[in-house]
Amino acid sequence: MSDRDPSLSTRDPEMARLIADENRREHETLRLIASENYASRAVIEATGSVLTNKYSEGYAKKRYYEGQEVIDQVEELAISRLKELFGRTAHGDKADIHVNVQPYSGSPANLAVYLAFCKPGDTVMGLALPAGGHLTHGHAVSITGKYFKSVPYGVRKEDHRIDMDEVRSLAKEHKPKLLWAGTTAYPRTLDWQAFRSIADEVGAILACDIAHISGLVAAGVHPSPIGIADVVTSTTHKTFRGPRGGMIFCKKAHADAIDKAVFPGLQGGPHNAATAGIAVAAKEALDPAFVDYAKAVVENAKHLAQKLVDRGFAVTTGGTDNHLMLVDMTSKGTTGKVASKALDKAGIVLNYNAVPFDPRKPFDPSGIRLGTAAVTARGMGRPEMDKLAAWMDEVAKAPADEGLLARIAGEIRELCNGFPAPGIRLG
Repeated sequence: MSDRDPSLSTRDPEMARLIADENRREHETLRLIASENYASRAVIEATGSVLTNKYSEGYAKKRYYEGQEVIDQVEELAISRLKELFGRTAHGDKADIHVNVQPYSGSPANLAVYLAFCKPGDTVMGLALPAGGHLTHGHAVSITGKYFKSVPYGVRKEDHRIDMDEVRSLAKEHKPKLLWAGTTAYPRTLDWQAFRSIADEVGAILACDIAHISGLVAAGVHPSPIGIADVVTSTTHKTFRGPRGGMIFCKKAHADAIDKAVFPGLQGGPHNAATAGIAVAAKEALDPAFVDYAKAVVENAKHLAQKLVDRGFAVTTGGTDNHLMLVDMTSKGTTGKVASKALDKAGIVLNYNAVPFDPRKPFDPSGIRLGTAAVTARGMGRPEMDKLAAWMDEVAKAPADEGLLARIAGEIRELCNGFPAPGIRLG
C-alpha cells in the first residue's frame, strides 16, 4: 500500500481497533435483535467498493451527471433481480411491478409514500407503536404523526392480535387517505387481502411495510402483499440479509409518483455501493438455499418460542409465525430493561420492548423483543434454541448474578466458535 494511500490500520488505528472489536463481538455473541442479521462477505465487499465514490442524481438513463454507464447497470441489475425474486410470490401480473432501490433506508422509503400520495393534514392509519407498529406509520413523535392526522389501530386485549374489525370500523369513520399494513414488533402473519378490502371500502391507498419480513416474503414463507397493495416498502437488511438500505415496490400506475417522491422529493444521489449490495443480496436470495434459510428462521423462532413458554415465559400471542417474538418479563419477576441488560452481559443480545397494553413506560417497559434471523444465518438450529431458552431462563431468575452472567457468556463464546458467522473474518 502506498504511503499516499495507507490502509485503515495505518491511517486510523483507533477506528481499525473499534471495527475489530465489533467484528469480535458479532462473532462471540448470540445476536437476537430482530432487525439485525449477518450480511455475506460478498454483500460487504460490494458495499465497501469504489461505487461509494460515485454521485448519481436521477435514474438510470436519466442522470444529471456524466460517467454513469456503470452505475446505470448496477441499479438496473438490482431492480431486475428484485423483480424476478419478488415476482415469484407476487399476486397478479408480474409485469406490473415497479421497483425503486434508491431510498437510503426504510423510514425514507415510507416518507416517500406519504409524499407521493398525501398532503399535510391528510388522515392516515397504521398499527399503533405500543401494539407493534412502526414510528413512521403515524406515531406522534414522528414527522408522520406531526404532519398528518394519524388514527392508530391496535390489537385485541384477549389475544394481542390485530383487530381487523377495529381497523374496518376506524377506516369507515375516518376515511384515511393512506392505510398502513405493517409492523415492527408483531409475531403473526398479516392478512393483506383483509387490509385490501378495507382500503377499497374507504378509497384509501394501501401501503404495506414488509421491512422485517421481506426475506420471508421473498422465500414464500410469509404471504406477499406485492400485487395486492398499491405500494410496498422495505428495508434491505433484517431477514433479507442485504446492506442497510431501502426499496419500494409499487404498481406501475404509481411509478412516476413514487420515483419523484424519492428523487428529487426527499433525497439527492443514491448510495450506489448500497445499491450494489442490494443486487448481491437479491442474487443470493434467488438461490434455492435461501428458501431453506427462511424456513429455518421461522422453524427456529417457533421452537424457541415454545421452549420459552415451557419455561414459564409469557410469550405474546403464545408464539410466532415469523422470525420474532415478544416476551413479557413480568411473569419472571423482572422488567424488560433489567432482563435485556443482564442478557447482554451474558452474551445474548436483544432489546427491551413494550408489550401490548404495557403499564410501564417506553424506556423501561415490561418486555423484550428477539428474533432468530441472525443465529439461523450461522447455521444454528433446534439444539441451539434449546440451549438458548435454558440460558435465558437462568438469567431471568438471577439477572444480578455477575458470576452466572460471566459463566453463560463463556459458554456462548464456545458455542459461537462452532458456528462461523457469514461476513465475519477474525484476526
